[in-house]
Amino acid sequence: MTTLIKRASAEARAFKQTGNATQSGETARKTAKLTKRPRRAAAAAAELDNAPVIEAPRKPRFAPVTFSEEHGVRYLHFGTEWVQGAMRLAKPLHIELEYAQQMMAWLLFLATPERIVQLGLGAAALTKFAHRYLRPAKVEAIELNPAVVVAARTMFELPYDDARLSVRELDAWDFVQDRANHGTIGALQIDVYDATARGPVLDSVAFYRAVRACLADAGVATINLFGDHPSFVRNMKRLNEAFEGRVIALPEVHEGNRVALAFSGPALEVTFDALEKRARLLESKLGLPAHQWVKALRESSGQHGATFSI
Repeated sequence: MTTLIKRASAEARAFKQTGNATQSGETARKTAKLTKRPRRAAAAAAELDNAPVIEAPRKPRFAPVTFSEEHGVRYLHFGTEWVQGAMRLAKPLHIELEYAQQMMAWLLFLATPERIVQLGLGAAALTKFAHRYLRPAKVEAIELNPAVVVAARTMFELPYDDARLSVRELDAWDFVQDRANHGTIGALQIDVYDATARGPVLDSVAFYRAVRACLADAGVATINLFGDHPSFVRNMKRLNEAFEGRVIALPEVHEGNRVALAFSGPALEVTFDALEKRARLLESKLGLPAHQWVKALRESSGQHGATFSI
């Protein structure tokens, strides 16, 4: 076992590259001075010279995955105080965070599609919920960080893959660029953040166009955005460009998030009465606060007549 040397001079010595070990004239002069020091100092210097060279630690590719618990809720973090997901321990299949519930608002417009995909696994709340309750859809999650996948399964009760569930370690950019996925996804839920929480890590027009390409005819994408943040305006502008204006953002929730819905396929026109009826069904069958979503759609769209259109 390597003994850690606490002296600053030892650290400087330890983290030198072995290829730069050639002694310069200045180093030679310093070495000569050591001979004039007391024996104890000279012995200590000799010990340091013989200390093993330690390679400088590489910067990790991902921030550390960490956890916290409060009032019966377990939270996922990426090494900061920012919450990346949550699970109520007594109700592991319940979607705990309000913005995450809103990520399911596509259910107001679609029957259960054949394929549901989540970009960014987090604490797996959406993936678990869809897998458990939205049969017979095939549910997929795309997550770049393998530690997040491990955390979801060991700390947040995500089941292992089966005939209907697939969790893949893959970059979301590569996924949406893959033509095999184009035109195949009914509901695409996007929550791609890193430890800095400065907005989505993928937010270009090219990315959102590829997202649109992945949607089946009459598909819906839901995107988690920060409300009171410079990235919100930027993302809404790019989403509207990619989806030709067929985007609406729900009002900000208390967590500070705003969920945008982006629609593909033919123009949509549905009465608010039909949306209210659908909301009652979702609330009774799935326990989701869908009535609030209809109210939010009215507020965000400014459409106070009988019909919602986009």
